[in-house]
Amino acid sequence: MSFLSKQFIDVIQWTEPEDGILAYRYPMEDMEIQNGGKLTVRDSQMAVFVNEGRIADVFGPGLYTLTTETLPILTYLMNWDKAFKSPFKSDVYYFSTRLQTNQRWGTATPITIRDKEFGAVRVRGYGIYAYKIADAKVFYQKISGTRDLYRVGDLEGQLRNTIVARMTDTFAQSSVPFLDMAANQGALGQKVADNMKPAFAELGLSLENFVVENISMPDELQQLLDQRIGMNMIGDMGKYTQFQVAQSLPVAAANEGGTAGIGVGLGAGLTMAQSMINALKPGEAPPAGPAPATGGGGPVAPAAPATETKFCINCGKGIPKNAKFCPECGSAQ
Repeated sequence: MSFLSKQFIDVIQWTEPEDGILAYRYPMEDMEIQNGGKLTVRDSQMAVFVNEGRIADVFGPGLYTLTTETLPILTYLMNWDKAFKSPFKSDVYYFSTRLQTNQRWGTATPITIRDKEFGAVRVRGYGIYAYKIADAKVFYQKISGTRDLYRVGDLEGQLRNTIVARMTDTFAQSSVPFLDMAANQGALGQKVADNMKPAFAELGLSLENFVVENISMPDELQQLLDQRIGMNMIGDMGKYTQFQVAQSLPVAAANEGGTAGIGVGLGAGLTMAQSMINALKPGEAPPAGPAPATGGGGPVAPAAPATETKFCINCGKGIPKNAKFCPECGSAQ
């Protein structure tokens, strides 16, 4: 009765039901393969026969008749002399060898590199890559194993961490300054890909494409870089200050106090700037204030303060603060 309950397989085939499947084990429970059965391996697929835990024959795309001629390794393992007469049981695994595109990579945290211009800086990057299974035997032995289904997502973390580790090594060996990396992203991506291909090959994979979409600094460092770029764009600070004053004159004239207010502000600003410059000059003492005058053996009362002045709103000349009209141009104040 156990013999009658078994099912005999005449055709073995598999079509991918969805994206993201790398390995699939053909269901063989209570099933045995007939002598002369057909094995179909479609384009972008590979099939592997595993007998009692040992990898036997590997098949590329094509239609195969399962005989001792097409199963040489399995024939040796099963000790078949000329041909197997009775059905046999073996595990059959299918592997998708098509390109797995649009795989994302990125640095979870910034990586520190040594830059010729800035010294030690932290950078981060992200991009996409594409790979495929190149050696189904190695992939089965090191990655997928005996699982019924192995998906792209199961391998994503391993590949992403491998990429970031190799990127750190590539940046450390690169002589490209950070400011020039944007113009050399293509060459940088190719160099990273060349360094990573051996690591992918160890897993039975082939790295087909690697793209660096962006390389940048963390936000706080990017703000400092923006400030430095802005200072370089300004150039001559003296001319920039003159330009700013010229831009503010129409605005000041429209406000209460007119150009008189801006004149006072400029005078105070220039005085303060000159004081700071004098204070920074080494070996020069600040000018001493006037000594108190003495006469008749006693101190003389300080001189009366000068009359307070203001600026004419029309011609800008200095006039007494309480004047109603400008003595120079006659305009009302």
